Amino acid sequence: MNDHPMPAITGYEELQSRLGYAFRDTALLQLALTHPSVAHEQGAAIQTNQRLEFLGDAVLQLALTRELYEKFPAFGEGPLTKARAKLVNRRTLAERAKHLGLGQHLIVSRGEEQHGGRERPSALADTYEALLGAIFLDGGYEAARDFILHHFQGAFGGLKVIPILENPKGELQELLQAVSPDAPHYHVDSVTGPDHDRIFECTVHHGGVELARGRGKSKKAAESEAASAALTRLRESKETSA
Repeated sequence: MNDHPMPAITGYEELQSRLGYAFRDTALLQLALTHPSVAHEQGAAIQTNQRLEFLGDAVLQLALTRELYEKFPAFGEGPLTKARAKLVNRRTLAERAKHLGLGQHLIVSRGEEQHGGRERPSALADTYEALLGAIFLDGGYEAARDFILHHFQGAFGGLKVIPILENPKGELQELLQAVSPDAPHYHVDSVTGPDHDRIFECTVHHGGVELARGRGKSKKAAESEAASAALTRLRESKETSA
């Protein structure tokens, strides 16, 4: 992912190969892997990954904010903020760290090791952010951004669809009311199948125009599907006209 030669530092070659990033200064990588428990246990002024975590959080927010801003021009601040929150939540970051195998390289105190701290989700999420801070200091913003997008696009389907929509009806209403005071309206178009296995088909309308339709095992599921389809169509329409 970058062009620097792989430094011959014992213990980190395999990790850097897995990261797809070779550090010019491997001391930064070691610092990113140093858990705060080490300083607490030794009672000394040992540097840990907390400051790098602070920096990495800002780099991550900026990289993903720009990506969402550019890829989804049809969405306003509200949906984009929710999408970013989903991308950078602690569970997602811990999963990214686990995927990279950061836990096995984490430098922790004996007490933390005994209590499973090496694989604790909060520790993994913090270490992932610290790693981003370390890459930023070592290779600059573009190197950190490339690293982030490479890993996040793989996890979220290439970021082709905005990673929100736990509440597509709410998102659609928010999007439409940014341009019109009218709320979208849903209509059950048909109900088919036996009582124990019914299929609902719903349409969603705005300003007298049908935006999309959806199907589901319940009226609520069909409406959500219709809202999701409408959001996708509106986004594509906006991108085409841009």
